[in-house]
Amino acid sequence: MLLPTQTSWVILAGGQASRMGGKDKGLVELNGSPLIQYVINKLSQQDVSITINANRNLDSYQAFAPVVSDSFPDYPGPLGGIHAGLKNASTDWVGFVPCDSPQISDDLVERFCAAVKEDSDILVAHDGEFKQPVFTLFHKRVLPKLEAFLERGDRKIILLYKECVTEYVDFSDAPNCFVNLNTPEELTQFGTLQ
Repeated sequence: MLLPTQTSWVILAGGQASRMGGKDKGLVELNGSPLIQYVINKLSQQDVSITINANRNLDSYQAFAPVVSDSFPDYPGPLGGIHAGLKNASTDWVGFVPCDSPQISDDLVERFCAAVKEDSDILVAHDGEFKQPVFTLFHKRVLPKLEAFLERGDRKIILLYKECVTEYVDFSDAPNCFVNLNTPEELTQFGTLQ
């Protein structure tokens, strides 16, 4: 079985945050702490190295963890961050989570590691009802395929998953760990963390 220490994890914070009114989502505060701090706290308990993918406010993010930025211009979405994370990783397996999901599971990394098969390229969380495409674990061998995918202008993460050996990791017992806060209204409605 793949061990958590054999993986590295990247928090995706490189988007434009258009639904958050342009405010950098990872730095927006919830109960007095930036959203990214909640994600870092959850991942830190899981014995992995952490990097942040960000394209602005780099100094602010650098205070939390090392930062890598997209190589592709014009904000190519989560795949830009995944590309940057894979390109800069020191491990063969690289996991990704969004910066705006403060309740990620305490055993997220362990579940992903346990689900890896010999021929797996990508693993994606599934909450029992929906795929959670940015909660994912990639093998570095996907990097050339991802680069070609981005170079031809493709941006839909699900399409890339169809081109690779993709497995789904069952989180049907913990669907709330995928709650993400995309708008000021969602942030307000979320209230106090449990």
